[in-house]
Amino acid sequence: MPEQDVEQAERNAGRFTLATPVGAESPVPLPYPVPEPDEEWPLPNGFAHVFYGEGNQGIIRPVIMADGFNLGRSDLKALYAGLDRDYALLTQLRRRGRDVILLGFEERSASVPENAEAAMAAVLRTSAEQIGDARMTVGGFSMGGLVTRYALAKMESQRLDHRTELYFSYDTPHRGAVVPVGLQAFSHFIPVANDFARQMNSPAARQMLWRHYDPKTGRTGIAPERTRFLEELQQLGSWPRVPRLLALANGRGDGTGLPIPPGETALKLERIYPGTTFYTQAQGKDVIVAELKRRFPAAEKTITTSDFPELDGAPGGTLRSYGILADALKKAGAQIDLRHESICFVPTVSAVAIRDIDEQKDLYAAVDGLSPEESEVDDFICSSDTTGHTAITEELGEWLLERLPD
Repeated sequence: MPEQDVEQAERNAGRFTLATPVGAESPVPLPYPVPEPDEEWPLPNGFAHVFYGEGNQGIIRPVIMADGFNLGRSDLKALYAGLDRDYALLTQLRRRGRDVILLGFEERSASVPENAEAAMAAVLRTSAEQIGDARMTVGGFSMGGLVTRYALAKMESQRLDHRTELYFSYDTPHRGAVVPVGLQAFSHFIPVANDFARQMNSPAARQMLWRHYDPKTGRTGIAPERTRFLEELQQLGSWPRVPRLLALANGRGDGTGLPIPPGETALKLERIYPGTTFYTQAQGKDVIVAELKRRFPAAEKTITTSDFPELDGAPGGTLRSYGILADALKKAGAQIDLRHESICFVPTVSAVAIRDIDEQKDLYAAVDGLSPEESEVDDFICSSDTTGHTAITEELGEWLLERLPD
């Protein structure tokens, strides 16, 4: 490859984001077109599409479902398809007479409190337009679960009646999500501004990630924005108190994670960013997690962590974190040695709000064997198999449907 092509390829390397399965385009299309919404609502910092339940002429038994984390404006058509593709969750809801209200955001990477304004407005609009007095279900997928958790708690603190009987979160990072520090650092190692870097350094990422790589200082730690967000949430009572709280996890509950040994090569690049290598997370001090190398302008950087548990292979909902990067760079002309395509993104303990991520023993805890009282939610389910983050499965979908209020 000519040097000028290599330089251009290195500059263009960040034209992607870490998208979750539920909102990403699938190679397998729906067997039917996504329906047009019965109503469309503009909201502060967001918008909503309303789909009436079968036989309904308006909103009677509402279920509000919030979009998750990415960069840019929500694509509610893609979200509908993602929620109905592998297991037809929305179709099942509407057949049961439930009205589906998909909540999207103008900027998915905005802060949780900012997008919670859209969630609060959606709840109030639903309540105002609803026919009858059935109480509603409110929740979200991935970060959408944090947004709706914050919104309902804030409404209670303001003595606003949210009329919500059931709150649910679907693989939501209540204890934080994990993007390998080496990947975060690489987004800023690309020598031009890029989408990946904007996503990794966005307000939402700074609040959501368990540990964040700061491009200004080159240090890894708890972002100040996360500390402030958790303090704000605590001031609101941490959780809404009125509704029943449910949590669903895409990771297993028996302590079984992914077969990813710590300290192994996860991804190695040649031709573009030649010699750049990412390693799976290992325990210890000054553990090398990435060796970053580029040609234009020439630079090298070693990324290390200290006192991290073995995050990549932990029980949890997975993301093609290294696979997504490998796809983007391969398209640009890189030679790829990809050994661990998918890794843990939202640990099981995070998704069901039990214990924490900081310690190896807690991260790998067999949640199913713990006392249910250890969780901050009223009821939860862990997947019997490790599945992709926010993947809608029959097991999880039916569990949620069975627990909807009458």
